[in-house]
Amino acid sequence: MKRIFFILLLLCFQGLTAQKSEIEWISFEELDDSLNIENKPVLVYFYTDWCVYCKKMDRNAFKNPEVVSKVNQDFYAVKMNAETLDSIEFEGQTFINEQAKTKRNGIHQIPLILASRDNKKVSFPTLLVLDKKFRIRKRSFEYMTSERMKELIKG
Repeated sequence: MKRIFFILLLLCFQGLTAQKSEIEWISFEELDDSLNIENKPVLVYFYTDWCVYCKKMDRNAFKNPEVVSKVNQDFYAVKMNAETLDSIEFEGQTFINEQAKTKRNGIHQIPLILASRDNKKVSFPTLLVLDKKFRIRKRSFEYMTSERMKELIKG
């Protein structure tokens, strides 16, 4: 009986540890609600399903314990597939993927607004650090190693 209890306790502990090793990603709708409760900086990550560097960052930089801890403690972390066909409600507005009507891999309005460069192109992965007033403070349009990610999210 003690052995079964010990095994269950060990499994529960491992489950709790595993949960802490992941970034607590939220959607833009959840961000809207969260900002009404507590105002803090936001890390936005735009990715696509076909982006090799996005997948590599998901496996490496976003699994780094220091990155996970810092992001979960100090930011709201929003992860969004830039090609989603979902309508997204944010700050009283509805955003859609208008390009999906005419392009195979159309980009949603939100990444077009937040992640476009001067020539109106969006590349992936894209990371944005927004301050408490939702102003863009840092942007990255390339693959980030764990070390570079730590620099991006550093206070």
